[in-house]
Amino acid sequence: MPTHPDSKISLAQIAHNAMISNGLEPDFPPDALAQLKSIQGPAQEPAGSLKDMTRLLWCSIDNDDSRDLDQITVAEKLTDGKIRIWIAVADVDAVVKIKSPLDLHAQKNTTSVYTGVQTFPMLPEKLSTDLTSLSENENRVAMVIEMVVDQAGQTTEPQVYRALVRNQAKLAYNAVGSWLEGKGPIPPAVSKVPGMDQQLRLQDEAAQKLRALRHQHGALDLQTLQPRPVTQDGVVIDLQLETQNRAGQLIEDFMVAANGVTATFLTQNKFPTLRRVVKIPERWSRIVAVAGDLGEKLPADPDSKALSDFLARQRQKDPLHFPDLSLTVVKLLGRGEYVLEMPGQAPQGHFGLAVRDYNHSTAPNRRYPDLITHRLLKTAFEKKNPAYTPDELSSLAAHCTQQENAADKVERQVRKSASAAFMANRIGEYFEALVTGASDKGTWIRLLTPPVEGKLVQGSHGLDVGDKVRVKLITLNIENGWIDFAKVP
Repeated sequence: MPTHPDSKISLAQIAHNAMISNGLEPDFPPDALAQLKSIQGPAQEPAGSLKDMTRLLWCSIDNDDSRDLDQITVAEKLTDGKIRIWIAVADVDAVVKIKSPLDLHAQKNTTSVYTGVQTFPMLPEKLSTDLTSLSENENRVAMVIEMVVDQAGQTTEPQVYRALVRNQAKLAYNAVGSWLEGKGPIPPAVSKVPGMDQQLRLQDEAAQKLRALRHQHGALDLQTLQPRPVTQDGVVIDLQLETQNRAGQLIEDFMVAANGVTATFLTQNKFPTLRRVVKIPERWSRIVAVAGDLGEKLPADPDSKALSDFLARQRQKDPLHFPDLSLTVVKLLGRGEYVLEMPGQAPQGHFGLAVRDYNHSTAPNRRYPDLITHRLLKTAFEKKNPAYTPDELSSLAAHCTQQENAADKVERQVRKSASAAFMANRIGEYFEALVTGASDKGTWIRLLTPPVEGKLVQGSHGLDVGDKVRVKLITLNIENGWIDFAKVP
């Protein structure tokens, strides 16, 4: 395919093709669309059958452009420095029943795929961004996870139940994070709701306590760079880096806590669970070697607390190279996976989060394992047999892992193609770069600006991860997403 600046190629088509080639369905089948047409409104429950929690100061915090709002949060200050928190999660199962056409399509893909140029939602937008979304100023049926956070970050009094909720404010990570960090003004969406500013401060206080305790136990704080393409009329005009902030941490900490509560609840009720695990890394010795190259010593046996402390020191010591170190550690830790855990079975845990009991339950509009968990919770509430048999759960665990990996490949492919499209008119230009990978398979670099990754095909001899180099862009291919550079003096 031509790679000169005037070459025309549709990134949306690349995304569509990547979905198919990776075993995912980019389009909803006719029977699912027929079912969708029959759904006229959100889930309704008989009056008085659910706890009415619509008057609480619930809010959602998500990406600026997100409309598939899976969860809302609220907090209440108690005595002795304790804070009660509630996480309400969309009750998607109330609308999308098990083994219905929409459910079978969701089960096929198992996840929404966000390519930056086109989103392939797990559920149609009529549902995920409206009827099963916790939309602002709309009453919705939800699964509520409740707990109390004490001064030390410990959680007590866990509960899970269904309720009627109402999102009082649709907020965004960037604006709320900047304000919480003291770097920006209070967002208008916050100031227009009386008491929402104090509510967010209280939620942040609880989240920071949860985070501090997880880090004491060895939770890893990693930072990887993933440029998001900004398009206009189908043309990539910029690449923006998604940066973590205080608001993102707030939601992350609440979701980790909520997922721990739902996993424990099912186990205590002697139900099987679909756990999300990151096993003890098999390539720990290589992580030890990487730390040794940086003048640090890690124990010979895997130790998440020691790794967490090492990463914290490196972030402070060398912030420029920290994303590249994070990427190296992520690759050596290995991928997360879904596994079936039966009652009484010892949990495998999540090495990166430093938690023992963990499943996915907080994003059922965009992740199928969460929908599975909700169905298990409902049958546990009703003291019925689990919604899925152990054999079904085991098969679904393997399938969800496979399809999540496929979705990652699609998103990675489109990011690479978008980067190539963005760089198409800069062939022959020079850039400063960092070496991010060096092996027999090749040497890989990341430009300092723009945040583009590529392969060093000339002059790579003797280079190693972390080396700074000056490079020239020599060729690229948009459809395949590769970008080649040559080292220059």
